[in-house]
Amino acid sequence: MPARRIEIADGRAALAAVEVGDTTRPVTATAVRYLLQLLDEKAPGNSVEVRVPPFGAVQVVQGPRHTRGTPPNVVEMDAATWIALATGAQTWAEAVAAGRVSASGVRADLSDLLPLRT
Repeated sequence: MPARRIEIADGRAALAAVEVGDTTRPVTATAVRYLLQLLDEKAPGNSVEVRVPPFGAVQVVQGPRHTRGTPPNVVEMDAATWIALATGAQTWAEAVAAGRVSASGVRADLSDLLPLRT
């Protein structure tokens, strides 16, 4: 079953709510999933897995596809970090230097893809 698409209005409303301090689980989940959806639209592919537990994960970036086990290129972070990176509130370099992003693999640098147009 394909993942449920977040409507643009719902995604933007969730981001606006997060911006003013609403960190409830449903709002955070919608914001995270909407931003992952935008990343997937910007860089479709299967060579990098971006994980934002427990809210979502997406495979992006053109390149070699993995089919079994842990992918060779994995990026993982918490929801607040993902939202900050995707919206431009924090840079990739800042988040990595602060230890807020776990990135492994030669394709795991998302700096050229962020921030996203929200």
